[in-house]
Amino acid sequence: MRIILAPMEGVVDHLMREILSAINPYDLLVTEFVRVVDQLLPEKVYYRLCPELLQGGTTRAGTPVRVQILGQEPGWMAENAARAVALGSKGVDANFGCPAKMVNRSKGGAVLLQYPELIHDIVKAMRDAVPDTQPVTAKIRLGYEDKSLFMENALAVYEAGATELAIHARSKVDGYKPPAYWEYITEVRERLPIPVIANGEIWSREDAERCMQVTGCDSIMIGRGAISLPNLAATIKDCVSPYNWEQTLGLMLDYTAQELSGHKSDYYPARIKQWFSYLNRQYPEADALFRELRIHKTTDAIVAELQSAQAKLHQAG
Repeated sequence: MRIILAPMEGVVDHLMREILSAINPYDLLVTEFVRVVDQLLPEKVYYRLCPELLQGGTTRAGTPVRVQILGQEPGWMAENAARAVALGSKGVDANFGCPAKMVNRSKGGAVLLQYPELIHDIVKAMRDAVPDTQPVTAKIRLGYEDKSLFMENALAVYEAGATELAIHARSKVDGYKPPAYWEYITEVRERLPIPVIANGEIWSREDAERCMQVTGCDSIMIGRGAISLPNLAATIKDCVSPYNWEQTLGLMLDYTAQELSGHKSDYYPARIKQWFSYLNRQYPEADALFRELRIHKTTDAIVAELQSAQAKLHQAG
């Protein structure tokens, strides 16, 4: 069984990968996408998005990290794939699933699911450019406006020589609305001889078990659930108890300290509020605290609110 942390644009950055890999037995982490248009991007772009490249392509906890790239031109995708691997990425992943309007308007992400031939050409070019010893993988959704091409797209990825395929079990139009249509992944897994990774609506250990039962997959990818319940992967793989609110609040303060010591500290108020918006699903206490945090615009006020909440917990305990 493998558990992979999904590449969530604007959410799972370097610090989030460090925090989550320290408390979970992830087998692989995938970065936010590098946008490829019409050039070989300079090395500094990859180091900025994936500082783990400077430490052997792993987090401090030793979890391997794979760079994801997004684009529509096979030649440039190939050159950038080769660069990512040469810099230390543990393989390279192609994004055919991003539903963002801005990305789709510029012919990237999920919009390519309308063109299986182009998906094939992109993956094949990447595969030809990357050493055989390194994985070339892809992530897709079930389709763009509908799911009619789900199998054609999956076959295109496989026939192009991909090592494995991750499937988010929704179309672009479905967005992130439940349910996830795991049964489509079952069909793909039964058809393809390469590993298929199931993704979508995995919020708990029970969800993970049901997903694996339905799809027959022994590899899963978790995204929003991993942010909602910070030790979700550990609960699935190691059967440990889910973090309680006190543990999670402590993690938020640890995250805060690391964020404020880094180069992205200006973004802290927005980032911590974003994380709390995910925690609301798992913790009623997070919802109450989030209502307090939303009115604060400065870092000092937010940190004081978090510290006050932790002090109250300790007093109550």
